[in-house]
Amino acid sequence: KNKLKKRKNIITVAIDSPAAAGGGTQAKLIAKKYNLLHLDTGRIYRIIGKLKLDNSKKFNYSLIKKTIKNLNINNLDNKNLLSDKIAVAAATIAKDKKIRKIVHNFQQKCAYSPPKKYAGSILDGRDITSIQMKNAMFKFFITANLKTRAIRRYKEYKSLKKHISLKEVIKSI
Repeated sequence: KNKLKKRKNIITVAIDSPAAAGGGTQAKLIAKKYNLLHLDTGRIYRIIGKLKLDNSKKFNYSLIKKTIKNLNINNLDNKNLLSDKIAVAAATIAKDKKIRKIVHNFQQKCAYSPPKKYAGSILDGRDITSIQMKNAMFKFFITANLKTRAIRRYKEYKSLKKHISLKEVIKSI
């Protein structure tokens, strides 16, 4: 059973969006404006993907649970998590139901029991409005056409000095 103690009278916002559609950007802006805890849920899978790549021999559910239990949300801002290698590992890991349950519990805690210094929470990523935060006060689905999304991601990669073509970005999205 989920023993999560939910805080009452908090703002809860859920943003669903595909990659590079602008959901994360909007979530950051809303979080700042309304003093909300912001969680980019896809980054959690990237942390676990990096964990798998760095610890391939001893990668297991206990290690994942320990990592998630001790996860500092500030660690999710690490630009190194944006590598293609980590993205591929994260996509594979996200299919594992046990890992999804571990991540879900962490997301629920962030969503409904953020630290008291915040007025509430905002989560962005996939399945946020339909699975993670079904009861959010505010729900948004943000999207953009493929070309717009690819150009945004391409510019992001270029700012990180990554050598990739726009064509490769379109294919990856």
